[in-house]
Amino acid sequence: MPHYGMKSAAARNLGLCLGCGLLCRLDGDAPGACPRCRSPLHLRKPAALQRCWALLLAAVISYFPANLLPIMETTALTGVQRDTILSGVVYLWNNDSWPLALVVFTASVLVPLLKILALLLLLCSVQWRWSWAPRQRTGLYRLIEVIGPWSMLDIFVVALMVALVQWQSLASIKAGAGAVAFGAVVVLTMLAAMSFDPRLIWDPVEDDDEQ
Repeated sequence: MPHYGMKSAAARNLGLCLGCGLLCRLDGDAPGACPRCRSPLHLRKPAALQRCWALLLAAVISYFPANLLPIMETTALTGVQRDTILSGVVYLWNNDSWPLALVVFTASVLVPLLKILALLLLLCSVQWRWSWAPRQRTGLYRLIEVIGPWSMLDIFVVALMVALVQWQSLASIKAGAGAVAFGAVVVLTMLAAMSFDPRLIWDPVEDDDEQ
């Protein structure tokens, strides 16, 4: 295991204000207030693990209806057609639009699943106080933050098609229940990532250095 040999900001009673980003010194373990914006100061986000676990569990529950229920319902002269995310991928693949099919599958199925698994890994590693690969786990958390909004591709496509078709009066398209569940997955995983405190990854490393 690599030896990092440096004390964290928490060990020096230094806390970063989440409101304005000012680095402040706290008086012992007592919560203080930022001298610049008067926001509450904490060495670590309060109840970060509990909030992140709750949001991640809700995202896992929403992930199944998001992929099983119709994300779009089309009503035309030929009848009503209900498409799920996977049926849309299959349709694009069978119509020689495999690049778009890969993009939709990656952004709408693979990325949300990988985000859930990555957050689960980070939560378990912090909960069980792993000191394994803290730099890599921190980098994984930063990656989750960056790719979060890109999972909304299907919602954008559905909204665009609804507006276009309704404007031309060709048919009637509306978002299905799967779109609501899918939007919930994206929002819940983003909130879970925001609730997670990556500084918790480094606390077991510092404890091992002090022993």
